[in-house]
Amino acid sequence: MAIFSKKEKEAVGLPEKLPQHVGFIMDGNGRWAKKRGLPRSFGHREGAKNFKKIVRYCKDIGLQNISFYAFSTENWQRPSDEINTIMELFRDYIVDVRNFLSENTRMIFLGDKSAFDEDLREKMIRLEEDTAHYDEMTLMMAVNYGGRDEIAHAARILAQKAVNGEIKPEDITEQSVADELYTKGIPDVDLVIRPSGELRLSNYLIWQCAYAEYYFTDVLWPDFTSNELDKALIDFDSRHRRFGGV
Repeated sequence: MAIFSKKEKEAVGLPEKLPQHVGFIMDGNGRWAKKRGLPRSFGHREGAKNFKKIVRYCKDIGLQNISFYAFSTENWQRPSDEINTIMELFRDYIVDVRNFLSENTRMIFLGDKSAFDEDLREKMIRLEEDTAHYDEMTLMMAVNYGGRDEIAHAARILAQKAVNGEIKPEDITEQSVADELYTKGIPDVDLVIRPSGELRLSNYLIWQCAYAEYYFTDVLWPDFTSNELDKALIDFDSRHRRFGGV
């Protein structure tokens, strides 16, 4: 249940109707640290702290579905010490998440879990299963995720079904593809927010973002506050979405 009342939302200028799904591309941790003469790993730690703050605020104002780009399939190319820091933070999050998230928050991990150590993979699966029936808010974290990889994964599943005689190629529709994506049953992204000044999607939920609105800001992720999120939501409310119509 949202903590913010209608009057409180109006006080900060938030629209009454919020987007169904907001996607965050958490970017700028390394640059945040570099500006301060600190190791990139320090930036990731600050970014992880801010992630928790933003998730709590999203729940407070009543957002239903939120997704965060935490680690892409391409991020494995980064220096090993940086990857180790990110994995350490991820492990800490998995351990702490049951205390961090109140009940009625569903947790979904988007991406290929097979790349992770068995114990971590099992913890992710168990967390998804234990929270599957919660419906107040759905929190998605994209780890070892790539949009093209996700679509290829769905195509392989459908191809195998065709080989098995379960479906015919002509039976494949946009909906049948969507049903094999990691986000099955989740509304498509309405609003993508990318801090750090970069103006690209970076292979994030490319199927689900087909008609998403984009909000870019120069603020680096560790400095992205609830006020910055308010600005994005207010900007989104001012846009006229036609979905190909007039």
